[in-house]
Amino acid sequence: MATAISSAGPEDPGSLRRAELAEFLRSRRERLTPQQAGVIYTGRRRTPGLRREEVAQLGGMSTTWYTWLEQGRDIKVSDQVLDSLSRTLQLDHDERSHLFALAGAPDPTTTTECDAVTPQMRAVLAKLDPYPACVQGGKYDLLAYNTALRLLLTDLDDVPRDQRNCVWLTFTHPAWRESIVNWEATAARMVANLRVAMADHVGDPLWRNLVSRLRAVSPEFAELWDRHTVAQVEDSGVRTIRNAIVGELHFEVSNTWLAPRSGHRLQVFTPADSETERRLATLVSRPPLSARAVSLPSNLGVRRVE
Repeated sequence: MATAISSAGPEDPGSLRRAELAEFLRSRRERLTPQQAGVIYTGRRRTPGLRREEVAQLGGMSTTWYTWLEQGRDIKVSDQVLDSLSRTLQLDHDERSHLFALAGAPDPTTTTECDAVTPQMRAVLAKLDPYPACVQGGKYDLLAYNTALRLLLTDLDDVPRDQRNCVWLTFTHPAWRESIVNWEATAARMVANLRVAMADHVGDPLWRNLVSRLRAVSPEFAELWDRHTVAQVEDSGVRTIRNAIVGELHFEVSNTWLAPRSGHRLQVFTPADSETERRLATLVSRPPLSARAVSLPSNLGVRRVE
């Protein structure tokens, strides 16, 4: 499973990357308590967090193999091993991506999520302008959106990719929150929807870490989550948005499921009155504020999460 130890010098880029990977793994291991990992132990422990052998056992690999990783040895690490370590160490989205980057491998999860939106679906989103539309993942990740949706609550292109999640933005982004009329009811319904979807992903570290991060930064989310209220995502509903540029907008919102049990859905905001339709047209037709918006290629205004 392993190759020989590299004889490269300390300034070799490969050596530096492996050293960084070793430090990262060690820090994540020491952060995770036995209780969090489901490890049963007795007596006192000198090691903070998990032991190396515990990580190896939980990850389905030998202690020697994992030890070599923390020693920065020049060994080939498969996607399966990296995925197992990500789950064992309960890494969030950013940490998982960082792990794969340090190992010199593309994260297949990220690739799968991006590929979930086909070119045909992106063309549909573009055709729906000026009606706001997007494709959302099961845990409310924004996988693709058109120009109208980009500008509806805040400029989504200015939001870091890893934060383009509707639940995260609802509880942590001031402008997004301010744009939601009747925020309390909307937030409660969203958490109840997330609770239902979570039932199919209780062991998925990406889902668990989204909840953990939200609980850490938002007491309001934590309080709602602890209620254990559950509700299915409705196929349709009414929504009012307070846009910072054109004012109040009224919509009928529809959700169309794209694949069984995947949670992926096409969400479309249809204007509920003529004034909303007029204001939407004004919003979408405004001159772009940045060179980035001007230089979009032939994807007809559809943003894809890269």
